[in-house]
Amino acid sequence: MSNKKRILTGDNTTGKLHLGHYVGSLENRVKLQDSYETFIILADMHAFAYPKYVNDPETIRDSVIQATMDNLAVGLDPKKAVIFNESAVSEIYELAVIFSMLVSHNRALRNPTLKEEIRDKGLGDNYSMGFINFPLLQAADILCVNADVVPVGEDQLPHIELTNEIGQKFNSIYGAVFKKVDGMVGRVKRLVGIDGNAKMTKSLNNCIYLSDTEQEVRRKVMGMFTDPNRVHPTDPGRVVGNPVFIYHDAFNPNVEEVADLKKRYTQGLVGDVEVKEKLYLALNNFLMPIREKRAYYEQHPDEVMDILRTGTSKTREEAAAILEEVKEKMRFHRF
Repeated sequence: MSNKKRILTGDNTTGKLHLGHYVGSLENRVKLQDSYETFIILADMHAFAYPKYVNDPETIRDSVIQATMDNLAVGLDPKKAVIFNESAVSEIYELAVIFSMLVSHNRALRNPTLKEEIRDKGLGDNYSMGFINFPLLQAADILCVNADVVPVGEDQLPHIELTNEIGQKFNSIYGAVFKKVDGMVGRVKRLVGIDGNAKMTKSLNNCIYLSDTEQEVRRKVMGMFTDPNRVHPTDPGRVVGNPVFIYHDAFNPNVEEVADLKKRYTQGLVGDVEVKEKLYLALNNFLMPIREKRAYYEQHPDEVMDILRTGTSKTREEAAAILEEVKEKMRFHRF
Protein backbone atom coordinates (compact mmCIF):
# COMPACT_ATOMS: atom_id res chain seq x y z
CA MET A 1 0.00 0.00 0.00
CA SER A 2 1.23 3.50 -0.82
CA ASN A 3 2.36 5.80 1.98
CA LYS A 4 0.98 8.80 0.11
CA LYS A 5 -2.00 10.67 1.45
CA ARG A 6 -5.17 10.33 -0.57
CA ILE A 7 -7.34 12.77 -2.51
CA LEU A 8 -10.96 12.29 -3.53
CA THR A 9 -12.70 14.86 -5.68
CA GLY A 10 -14.92 14.86 -8.72
CA ASP A 11 -17.80 16.22 -10.72
CA ASN A 12 -21.57 15.94 -11.00
CA THR A 13 -22.32 14.49 -14.40
CA THR A 14 -24.75 17.13 -15.62
CA GLY A 15 -22.81 18.27 -18.68
CA LYS A 16 -19.33 19.33 -19.72
CA LEU A 17 -16.97 21.09 -17.31
CA HIS A 18 -16.24 24.82 -17.38
CA LEU A 19 -13.68 27.37 -16.25
CA GLY A 20 -15.22 27.53 -12.77
CA HIS A 21 -14.52 23.82 -12.34
CA TYR A 22 -10.95 24.39 -13.49
CA VAL A 23 -9.98 27.08 -10.98
CA GLY A 24 -12.11 25.54 -8.23
CA SER A 25 -10.74 22.01 -8.34
CA LEU A 26 -9.32 20.68 -11.63
CA GLU A 27 -6.17 22.76 -11.40
CA ASN A 28 -5.38 21.39 -7.94
CA ARG A 29 -6.09 17.83 -9.06
CA VAL A 30 -3.45 18.07 -11.77
CA LYS A 31 -0.89 19.70 -9.46
CA LEU A 32 -1.35 17.15 -6.69
CA GLN A 33 -1.62 13.88 -8.64
CA ASP A 34 2.13 13.23 -8.29
CA SER A 35 2.22 13.66 -4.52
CA TYR A 36 -1.15 12.14 -3.55
CA GLU A 37 -3.06 9.00 -4.40
CA THR A 38 -5.78 10.58 -6.51
CA PHE A 39 -9.37 9.38 -6.92
CA ILE A 40 -11.70 11.26 -9.30
CA ILE A 41 -15.40 10.47 -9.02
CA LEU A 42 -17.92 10.96 -11.82
CA ALA A 43 -20.98 11.45 -9.61
CA ASP A 44 -23.79 10.23 -11.85
CA MET A 45 -26.02 9.12 -8.98
CA HIS A 46 -25.79 12.63 -7.56
CA ALA A 47 -27.03 14.01 -10.87
CA PHE A 48 -30.38 12.27 -10.41
CA ALA A 49 -31.01 14.45 -7.34
CA TYR A 50 -31.86 17.38 -9.61
CA PRO A 51 -35.41 17.61 -11.04
CA LYS A 52 -33.97 18.76 -14.37
CA TYR A 53 -32.03 15.53 -14.85
CA VAL A 54 -34.05 12.83 -13.08
CA ASN A 55 -36.03 12.31 -16.30
CA ASP A 56 -32.98 12.58 -18.53
CA PRO A 57 -30.74 9.56 -17.92
CA GLU A 58 -29.16 9.81 -21.38
CA THR A 59 -27.69 13.24 -20.58
CA ILE A 60 -26.29 11.91 -17.30
CA ARG A 61 -24.86 8.84 -19.03
CA ASP A 62 -23.22 10.94 -21.76
CA SER A 63 -21.93 13.41 -19.18
CA VAL A 64 -19.91 10.67 -17.47
CA ILE A 65 -17.90 10.39 -20.68
CA GLN A 66 -17.76 14.15 -21.25
CA ALA A 67 -16.50 14.86 -17.73
CA THR A 68 -13.95 12.06 -18.00
CA MET A 69 -12.57 13.59 -21.21
CA ASP A 70 -12.45 17.03 -19.59
CA ASN A 71 -10.44 15.66 -16.66
CA LEU A 72 -8.03 13.93 -19.01
CA ALA A 73 -7.80 16.99 -21.26
CA VAL A 74 -6.62 19.31 -18.47
CA GLY A 75 -3.83 16.91 -17.55
CA LEU A 76 -5.08 14.13 -15.27
CA ASP A 77 -2.90 11.12 -15.98
CA PRO A 78 -4.83 7.81 -15.81
CA LYS A 79 -1.60 6.10 -14.70
CA LYS A 80 -1.58 8.35 -11.62
CA ALA A 81 -5.25 9.17 -11.05
CA VAL A 82 -8.07 6.68 -10.54
CA ILE A 83 -11.14 7.91 -12.43
CA PHE A 84 -14.35 6.06 -11.58
CA ASN A 85 -18.09 5.98 -12.06
CA GLU A 86 -20.06 6.49 -8.82
CA SER A 87 -23.11 4.42 -9.78
CA ALA A 88 -20.93 1.35 -10.40
CA VAL A 89 -19.60 1.31 -6.81
CA SER A 90 -22.55 -0.05 -4.85
CA GLU A 91 -20.59 0.05 -1.59
CA ILE A 92 -21.05 3.83 -1.65
CA TYR A 93 -24.82 3.40 -1.39
CA GLU A 94 -24.50 1.11 1.62
CA LEU A 95 -22.26 3.61 3.37
CA ALA A 96 -24.69 6.43 2.58
CA VAL A 97 -27.56 4.50 4.20
CA ILE A 98 -25.46 3.83 7.29
CA PHE A 99 -24.49 7.51 7.47
CA SER A 100 -28.15 8.54 7.22
CA MET A 101 -28.67 6.87 10.63
CA LEU A 102 -26.13 9.27 12.14
CA VAL A 103 -27.51 12.59 10.86
CA SER A 104 -30.79 14.22 11.87
CA HIS A 105 -33.16 15.49 9.21
CA ASN A 106 -32.88 19.03 10.57
CA ARG A 107 -29.07 18.89 10.38
CA ALA A 108 -29.25 17.84 6.74
CA LEU A 109 -31.60 20.72 5.95
CA ARG A 110 -29.30 23.27 7.62
CA ASN A 111 -26.62 22.69 5.00
CA PRO A 112 -26.08 26.13 3.39
CA THR A 113 -25.01 24.62 0.08
CA LEU A 114 -28.36 22.84 -0.22
CA LYS A 115 -30.17 26.09 0.54
CA GLU A 116 -28.13 27.86 -2.13
CA GLU A 117 -28.89 25.15 -4.69
CA ILE A 118 -32.62 25.36 -3.93
CA ARG A 119 -32.51 29.14 -4.39
CA ASP A 120 -30.27 29.29 -7.46
CA LYS A 121 -32.10 26.52 -9.31
CA GLY A 122 -35.55 27.80 -8.32
CA LEU A 123 -36.54 24.42 -6.87
CA GLY A 124 -39.05 25.78 -4.36
CA ASP A 125 -40.24 22.64 -2.58
CA ASN A 126 -39.84 20.48 -5.69
CA TYR A 127 -36.90 18.40 -4.56
CA SER A 128 -36.52 14.76 -3.65
CA MET A 129 -35.32 12.98 -0.55
CA GLY A 130 -32.29 12.15 -2.67
CA PHE A 131 -31.58 15.87 -2.90
CA ILE A 132 -31.73 16.24 0.89
CA ASN A 133 -29.48 13.20 1.22
CA PHE A 134 -27.04 14.65 -1.33
CA PRO A 135 -24.43 15.57 1.35
CA LEU A 136 -24.67 12.09 2.91
CA LEU A 137 -23.97 10.47 -0.44
CA GLN A 138 -21.08 12.89 -0.91
CA ALA A 139 -19.73 11.90 2.51
CA ALA A 140 -19.91 8.27 1.40
CA ASP A 141 -18.06 9.17 -1.82
CA ILE A 142 -15.25 10.71 0.22
CA LEU A 143 -15.06 8.16 3.01
CA CYS A 144 -15.38 5.08 0.78
CA VAL A 145 -11.68 5.56 0.03
CA ASN A 146 -10.89 7.26 3.36
CA ALA A 147 -9.60 10.40 1.66
CA ASP A 148 -7.35 12.86 3.48
CA VAL A 149 -7.95 15.87 1.23
CA VAL A 150 -10.80 16.99 -1.04
CA PRO A 151 -10.06 19.75 -3.58
CA VAL A 152 -13.36 21.64 -3.90
CA GLY A 153 -14.92 24.94 -4.72
CA GLU A 154 -15.67 27.18 -1.75
CA ASP A 155 -19.39 26.36 -1.97
CA GLN A 156 -18.64 22.70 -1.18
CA LEU A 157 -16.93 23.31 2.17
CA PRO A 158 -20.15 22.72 4.16
CA HIS A 159 -20.22 19.20 2.71
CA ILE A 160 -16.70 18.62 4.04
CA GLU A 161 -17.79 19.86 7.45
CA LEU A 162 -20.70 17.40 7.51
CA THR A 163 -18.45 14.58 6.28
CA ASN A 164 -16.17 15.15 9.26
CA GLU A 165 -19.14 15.25 11.64
CA ILE A 166 -20.29 11.89 10.29
CA GLY A 167 -16.84 10.32 10.40
CA GLN A 168 -16.15 11.53 13.94
CA LYS A 169 -19.57 10.41 15.16
CA PHE A 170 -19.10 6.96 13.68
CA ASN A 171 -15.64 6.68 15.24
CA SER A 172 -16.88 7.77 18.67
CA ILE A 173 -19.74 5.25 18.70
CA TYR A 174 -18.33 2.20 16.95
CA GLY A 175 -14.55 2.62 16.84
CA ALA A 176 -11.99 4.38 14.69
CA VAL A 177 -12.32 3.88 10.94
CA PHE A 178 -12.42 7.31 9.29
CA LYS A 179 -9.81 10.06 9.03
CA LYS A 180 -10.40 13.76 9.35
CA VAL A 181 -10.88 15.24 5.89
CA ASP A 182 -9.46 18.60 4.81
CA GLY A 183 -11.06 20.68 2.08
CA MET A 184 -8.71 22.41 -0.35
CA VAL A 185 -10.14 25.45 -2.15
CA GLY A 186 -8.66 26.53 -5.49
CA ARG A 187 -6.81 29.81 -6.11
CA VAL A 188 -10.10 31.39 -7.25
CA LYS A 189 -12.62 30.57 -4.54
CA ARG A 190 -15.66 31.11 -6.74
CA LEU A 191 -15.53 32.23 -10.37
CA VAL A 192 -18.32 34.62 -11.31
CA GLY A 193 -20.50 33.87 -14.29
CA ILE A 194 -20.06 35.74 -17.58
CA ASP A 195 -23.42 37.40 -16.79
CA GLY A 196 -22.03 38.86 -13.56
CA ASN A 197 -23.83 36.32 -11.38
CA ALA A 198 -21.89 35.41 -8.25
CA LYS A 199 -21.25 31.89 -9.53
CA MET A 200 -20.56 30.27 -12.88
CA THR A 201 -23.03 27.41 -13.16
CA LYS A 202 -24.55 25.31 -15.92
CA SER A 203 -28.06 25.87 -14.65
CA LEU A 204 -27.77 29.63 -15.31
CA ASN A 205 -26.16 29.16 -18.72
CA ASN A 206 -23.39 31.62 -17.81
CA CYS A 207 -20.36 29.40 -18.43
CA ILE A 208 -17.34 29.19 -20.66
CA TYR A 209 -16.73 25.48 -21.15
CA LEU A 210 -13.33 23.85 -21.42
CA SER A 211 -14.48 22.38 -24.72
CA ASP A 212 -15.84 25.62 -26.23
CA THR A 213 -14.59 26.48 -29.72
CA GLU A 214 -12.66 29.66 -30.46
CA GLN A 215 -15.82 31.17 -31.91
CA GLU A 216 -17.89 30.28 -28.84
CA VAL A 217 -15.30 31.73 -26.48
CA ARG A 218 -15.09 34.96 -28.46
CA ARG A 219 -18.88 35.35 -28.59
CA LYS A 220 -19.20 34.78 -24.85
CA VAL A 221 -16.33 37.07 -23.90
CA MET A 222 -17.53 39.93 -26.11
CA GLY A 223 -20.95 39.65 -24.46
CA MET A 224 -19.65 39.64 -20.89
CA PHE A 225 -20.89 42.06 -18.26
CA THR A 226 -18.47 44.79 -17.23
CA ASP A 227 -19.06 47.97 -15.21
CA PRO A 228 -22.80 48.77 -15.61
CA ASN A 229 -22.22 52.42 -14.72
CA ARG A 230 -19.71 52.98 -17.51
CA VAL A 231 -21.52 54.40 -20.56
CA HIS A 232 -18.62 55.63 -22.72
CA PRO A 233 -15.03 54.38 -23.16
CA THR A 234 -13.84 57.72 -21.80
CA ASP A 235 -15.72 57.22 -18.52
CA PRO A 236 -13.53 56.07 -15.60
CA GLY A 237 -14.45 52.44 -14.93
CA ARG A 238 -14.51 50.14 -11.92
CA VAL A 239 -12.06 47.23 -11.91
CA VAL A 240 -12.90 45.63 -8.55
CA GLY A 241 -15.76 43.17 -9.00
CA ASN A 242 -15.72 43.63 -12.77
CA PRO A 243 -16.15 40.13 -14.31
CA VAL A 244 -13.83 40.84 -17.25
CA PHE A 245 -10.96 41.78 -14.94
CA ILE A 246 -11.70 38.87 -12.61
CA TYR A 247 -11.13 36.60 -15.62
CA HIS A 248 -8.01 38.51 -16.64
CA ASP A 249 -6.57 37.97 -13.16
CA ALA A 250 -7.46 34.28 -13.26
CA PHE A 251 -6.38 33.35 -16.79
CA ASN A 252 -4.17 36.04 -18.36
CA PRO A 253 -0.52 35.22 -17.58
CA ASN A 254 0.64 38.61 -18.90
CA VAL A 255 0.61 40.45 -15.58
CA GLU A 256 2.00 43.67 -17.08
CA GLU A 257 -0.74 43.75 -19.71
CA VAL A 258 -3.43 43.25 -17.08
CA ALA A 259 -1.96 46.01 -14.88
CA ASP A 260 -1.88 48.39 -17.85
CA LEU A 261 -5.49 47.60 -18.80
CA LYS A 262 -6.64 48.18 -15.22
CA LYS A 263 -4.82 51.51 -15.02
CA ARG A 264 -6.22 52.79 -18.30
CA TYR A 265 -9.72 51.46 -17.51
CA THR A 266 -9.91 53.39 -14.26
CA GLN A 267 -8.73 56.50 -16.10
CA GLY A 268 -11.18 56.19 -18.98
CA LEU A 269 -8.40 55.57 -21.50
CA VAL A 270 -9.44 52.16 -22.83
CA GLY A 271 -12.74 50.78 -24.08
CA ASP A 272 -14.47 47.54 -23.14
CA VAL A 273 -13.84 46.12 -26.62
CA GLU A 274 -10.06 46.18 -26.24
CA VAL A 275 -10.22 44.77 -22.72
CA LYS A 276 -12.46 41.94 -23.87
CA GLU A 277 -10.44 41.26 -27.02
CA LYS A 278 -7.31 40.74 -24.94
CA LEU A 279 -9.22 38.53 -22.53
CA TYR A 280 -10.45 36.42 -25.45
CA LEU A 281 -6.89 35.96 -26.68
CA ALA A 282 -5.68 34.94 -23.22
CA LEU A 283 -8.54 32.49 -22.72
CA ASN A 284 -8.15 31.01 -26.16
CA ASN A 285 -4.42 30.45 -25.58
CA PHE A 286 -5.26 28.78 -22.27
CA LEU A 287 -7.93 26.52 -23.79
CA MET A 288 -6.12 25.58 -27.00
CA PRO A 289 -4.00 22.71 -25.59
CA ILE A 290 -7.00 21.47 -23.59
CA ARG A 291 -9.10 21.34 -26.77
CA GLU A 292 -6.35 19.49 -28.63
CA LYS A 293 -5.97 16.86 -25.92
CA ARG A 294 -9.73 16.47 -25.64
CA ALA A 295 -9.95 15.92 -29.40
CA TYR A 296 -7.63 12.93 -29.02
CA TYR A 297 -9.95 11.28 -26.49
CA GLU A 298 -13.02 12.12 -28.56
CA GLN A 299 -11.40 10.10 -31.35
CA HIS A 300 -10.51 7.23 -28.97
CA PRO A 301 -13.72 6.49 -26.99
CA ASP A 302 -12.65 2.91 -26.22
CA GLU A 303 -9.61 4.26 -24.40
CA VAL A 304 -11.87 6.49 -22.29
CA MET A 305 -14.08 3.52 -21.38
CA ASP A 306 -11.05 1.40 -20.44
CA ILE A 307 -9.84 4.17 -18.12
CA LEU A 308 -13.25 4.28 -16.44
CA ARG A 309 -13.50 0.49 -16.10
CA THR A 310 -10.05 0.19 -14.60
CA GLY A 311 -10.65 3.07 -12.18
CA THR A 312 -14.05 1.80 -11.12
CA SER A 313 -12.71 -1.69 -10.42
CA LYS A 314 -9.88 -0.25 -8.30
CA THR A 315 -12.31 1.94 -6.33
CA ARG A 316 -14.67 -0.97 -5.66
CA GLU A 317 -11.79 -2.87 -4.06
CA GLU A 318 -10.98 0.08 -1.80
CA ALA A 319 -14.63 0.75 -0.92
CA ALA A 320 -15.35 -2.90 -0.20
CA ALA A 321 -12.51 -3.00 2.33
CA ILE A 322 -13.81 0.15 4.06
CA LEU A 323 -17.39 -1.15 4.12
CA GLU A 324 -16.25 -4.48 5.56
CA GLU A 325 -14.45 -2.64 8.38
CA VAL A 326 -17.55 -0.48 9.02
CA LYS A 327 -19.82 -3.53 9.26
CA GLU A 328 -17.40 -5.28 11.58
CA LYS A 329 -17.28 -2.26 13.90
CA MET A 330 -21.10 -2.11 13.90
CA ARG A 331 -21.28 -5.79 14.87
CA PHE A 332 -23.41 -6.83 11.91
CA HIS A 333 -23.99 -10.56 11.64
CA ARG A 334 -21.91 -12.13 8.88
CA PHE A 335 -23.62 -14.96 6.99
